Amino acid sequence: MIDEIHLRYPFMGSRRIRNEMAKKGHNVNRKRVVRLMRDMGIGAIYPKPRTTLANKAHKVYPYLLRDIEVTYPNQAWAIDITYIPMAKGFLYLVAIIDWYSRKVLSWRLSNTMDTSFCIEALEDALKHYGPPDIFNSDQGSQFTSTEFTQKLLDHGVRISMDGKGRWVDNVFIERLWRSLKYGKRSIKPAF
Repeated sequence: MIDEIHLRYPFMGSRRIRNEMAKKGHNVNRKRVVRLMRDMGIGAIYPKPRTTLANKAHKVYPYLLRDIEVTYPNQAWAIDITYIPMAKGFLYLVAIIDWYSRKVLSWRLSNTMDTSFCIEALEDALKHYGPPDIFNSDQGSQFTSTEFTQKLLDHGVRISMDGKGRWVDNVFIERLWRSLKYGKRSIKPAF
């Protein structure tokens, strides 16, 4: 039940999950919820330091996913960039996920935060899955660039962008990053 609640409300911590369980008739001690969440490798997703750099010259689109229930594949996709620590520095990872299935549709690695690796990931996802109805991103310069947004518009995709600093608007891809970075702590780099 904890995982079910966490999947539905990934921003909830142990207190709120315990309260949600109590509403459903499952009275458990919060310490037990904390231990089980730790054992399952899950925790509340909360804001991290901002790494998104906006370009004021680029157009920003409104957030279209507020109060919309995503009920089928390709209804809404999300994209984001994170960094992967390496032995000598880090790499940038961009991923596109389907909001309904939470499946990673495409991803690319780069040693720079340029737009080209984001466009490569987008083109790959469009090629293999066709265009979504809505494409959601943050307001990072890679995603607001004319080159990137034009690819979406050429395919008839409605563009949606999170509010500034609104990590919860793109919570499913934030959960992917959390799983990626903290789910396999025992894996060591090959170098």
